[in-house]
Amino acid sequence: MIDLVAIGHVTIDETPSGIRPGGSAYYAALTAHRLGLGVGLLTAAAADYPLDVFPDGIEVHVVPSPQTTRYRVGESQGARTLTLLSRAVDLEAEQLPADWSKAPLALLGPVANEVDPALAGAFDDASVAVLPQGWMRKREAGGLMSPQPWEDAEVVLPRAQLLVLSEEDLGGSEETAVRWLHQVPLGAITRGRRGATLYVNGEPYHVTADAATEIDPTGAGDVFATTLLIAYQQSGDAWEAAALAACAGAASVEAAGAAGVPDRATLETRLTAYRRRRGG
Repeated sequence: MIDLVAIGHVTIDETPSGIRPGGSAYYAALTAHRLGLGVGLLTAAAADYPLDVFPDGIEVHVVPSPQTTRYRVGESQGARTLTLLSRAVDLEAEQLPADWSKAPLALLGPVANEVDPALAGAFDDASVAVLPQGWMRKREAGGLMSPQPWEDAEVVLPRAQLLVLSEEDLGGSEETAVRWLHQVPLGAITRGRRGATLYVNGEPYHVTADAATEIDPTGAGDVFATTLLIAYQQSGDAWEAAALAACAGAASVEAAGAAGVPDRATLETRLTAYRRRRGG
């Protein structure tokens, strides 16, 4: 049974510490799997993509593509830079396996404007999470990615249960993001070591970050968002779900790549310590 469908390009990331798989959908699929869910992943990649990076329990539907999406990850003036080296084909609503439309949870995680906005409405009755950063980037000359407006927000948001943004994608102004967050039942702006701002029916609340020794922040926002979606669907308590998401995001930064994505037992242990430190 598929409990959660993740949609977006899996990537090959060239980082200062080596080459490894990436992409929001990749991190979302692994997070959901480690939390005990049956996972479907709709993606596009070339035939040489190493699908053995996915454990049993994640069903991967790959749209054939001449190329896999590939990024070079760097840093300039203290900020992360992304250079798009190659891009797989788009993901369209008709490519979703028919039986996956019945899944109770779905997550759209584009990385290079590849996800058809119509996929937000392709599910019968799912709680849909949206991580729009890949719709908020454009490729400049040489492949360097820069910000662009999210043109399809008004199409996607009416279908969304959860919207998660990173403050680094907002260009220093949160006015538009806050307007979007007022259009969904649950949302968040992640802020790294400073935690997150949780929006419940448009009202903001601070979420304290869990203590962590950071090794690699890649994918932390995706892990946070996926955990928030799952925990909220299971408990209906936005604040408890946000606490669990904070612990999951913190755990994920304590190892390189996806190695730090926690399983259920690890997450529960962290949550107990997190509550103790916060006095509740």
